[in-house]
Amino acid sequence: MKIYCSGIGGIGLSAYAALQNVSGHTVLGSDKNSSALTADLQSQGIEVFENQDGSHVPSDADLFVYSEAIPESAPERVKAEELGVTQLSYFAALGELSKDHTVVAVCGTHGKSTTTSMAAQVLIDAGKDPTVIVGTKVPQLDGRNWRKGDSEIFLLEACEYRGSFLNLHPDIILMTNVDGDHFDAFDSLEDYQNAYGEFIDRLPEDGVVITHMNDSDCKRVAGSNTIDADQLSLPELSVPGLHMQQNAQLVSALADHLAIDAADSLKKFTGTWRRFEIKGDTDQGVTVIDDYAHHPVEIAATIAAARQKYPGRRLVCLYQPHTHERTIRFYNDFLIAFDAADLVVTTDVYDARPDIEDETIDIKQLTQDIHAESIYGGSLSEAKEKLCCSLLQQNDVLVVMGAGDVTQVAAELIG
Repeated sequence: MKIYCSGIGGIGLSAYAALQNVSGHTVLGSDKNSSALTADLQSQGIEVFENQDGSHVPSDADLFVYSEAIPESAPERVKAEELGVTQLSYFAALGELSKDHTVVAVCGTHGKSTTTSMAAQVLIDAGKDPTVIVGTKVPQLDGRNWRKGDSEIFLLEACEYRGSFLNLHPDIILMTNVDGDHFDAFDSLEDYQNAYGEFIDRLPEDGVVITHMNDSDCKRVAGSNTIDADQLSLPELSVPGLHMQQNAQLVSALADHLAIDAADSLKKFTGTWRRFEIKGDTDQGVTVIDDYAHHPVEIAATIAAARQKYPGRRLVCLYQPHTHERTIRFYNDFLIAFDAADLVVTTDVYDARPDIEDETIDIKQLTQDIHAESIYGGSLSEAKEKLCCSLLQQNDVLVVMGAGDVTQVAAELIG
């Protein structure tokens, strides 16, 4: 089969493309930005184009798979329509690919990638040989976001955005939390949590949900036939943070359900890309941590983990807000999310969805309103300059936070 992937550099679609390629299909695709992910795809023999004007969609393609970022009016989708090529969204394609397996799906507002990565390590160590698709790069997967296994188990990260996970066919669901997010796609918290209820309804009669029953929202959404991870003790980990231990509880419960051991695997879990990733120390003795946190709950959890790991050290956060909609929706929560930090430096918004944003946030006002000491840094380059020239002190811990391109600053500071 010849598969064309539009938006192939996305963290999910890149994994799908690589997995289909290693399975013997002809895969090619496009992305407007080159990245480490697209370079890795090219190293695997997958042709990647940066021009997305439609000219590269082959007339003999059997399947056209597109990321959520590619609208119906995009030239490549228009071309595929003209050619009569079957089109599927990434999650619809993933649902088709995984439906004949035993699907272990990890969902939740926060912690999906880390929990999936932990589960991958446990399953691999136990000889279960799973196929894996995860929304981050994982050391245990050779630094990649996918793995092809030979067993019936397909472990995957299930995203709720626009109800994407409703394309999947889960047999076991690990649900981390349902705090709420993506209110550009959901009308309310109730609407958001109802989507999880619909996802759980897709389980077969013998399917199970593994979640935290001490969380009232999770308890309500999960319904019956649920395994309560909170009945297990918090596992011992080498990575800091209560939220990490709570993620590991879910994996421990999964291991119990599958009659395998998780303790040793979880102890040696070292984390993943951009999830409390310790990049190293600068020449000035500043420890730099790169983290994907972009929701108030995630931010507070990451700061708490930094406090746990580096007690007594000055903690500075460089925060890049991710979308105007999210920042407006959780405005008051953002104001207190940084309370445990010594200094917060904000940057301009990473506008991931400019075509659908109706309002814009005043970042300077947000910065003034944050309860912790805060400074507006401007663009990424301006913020980096301020940090390096006047704000950072020897022995500081700098946490670089956000789901956008702020990660570049973390890499540049270490050099």
